[in-house]
Amino acid sequence: MEQPTAHRWIKTECGRAKYAELVARPGTMARLRLAWFVLIAALRDWQLPAEA
Repeated sequence: MEQPTAHRWIKTECGRAKYAELVARPGTMARLRLAWFVLIAALRDWQLPAEA
């Protein structure tokens, strides 16, 4: 199974689980929340080493 592109930026397991939860939600507000989450998570995980 191929990983989403966002997994390049979201490197923690809890962040990836939250990403999967937010992707499954329908609606415009859910998409805005997802975009906000990816932005903040990418900034927080920026300096963490990449997982294989």
